[in-house]
Amino acid sequence: MSYLLRVQLPDRPGSLGALALALGSVGADIISLDVVERTPDHAVDDLVVEMAPGSLPDTLITAAEKLEGVRVDSIRPYADILDTHRELELIDQVAMASSDRIQVLVDGAPSVLRVGWASVVAAGPHGPYLVAASSGAPETRPGQLPWMPLKKPLLLDTEADWVPEPWRDMAISLAAAPLGQKDMALVLGRPGGPEFRPSEVARLGYLAGIIGTILL
Repeated sequence: MSYLLRVQLPDRPGSLGALALALGSVGADIISLDVVERTPDHAVDDLVVEMAPGSLPDTLITAAEKLEGVRVDSIRPYADILDTHRELELIDQVAMASSDRIQVLVDGAPSVLRVGWASVVAAGPHGPYLVAASSGAPETRPGQLPWMPLKKPLLLDTEADWVPEPWRDMAISLAAAPLGQKDMALVLGRPGGPEFRPSEVARLGYLAGIIGTILL
């Protein structure tokens, strides 16, 4: 079994090594690491770890948080293919698609950006409408999107009136970025959190900006 852990740890020499030893003590192997955010005091990393069948994921949290200054923000099963060049491959897939490039984008974005689902929405003369959505996207759709059209990527307020109640029940985190010049936006949802970090919102913006030029 593989799990994706988002871990906050002190940004000092030896912290990651100590974490690796702690996770190894409960039978976990780190097979991938992405730096999500770094400040002068701490780092936030996404770790994909592999455990033997039957092992309890709670043991990962217990082992990690025994270390001083370490906090596990979230843990969830991970079944995606590991790839250190995920964004580049998705850009290439969209560029090479002979049709329905937007569907290719939303199908690939969840694994690339490590979220639950992705969709593309647009603002029309009769209100917002769904252009395409990945599997796992909520069937309930918002009646309005007051933040459209977007001029820059942003973290969306999940307590706002436009957010459907079923979405709030998921304890969802939402981020969006403008996609091209047609009043479209790429929306990401992460049910159960963790909340998008500023660096993740910026990363979404860069990816949507590049793909938006391909879709023109």
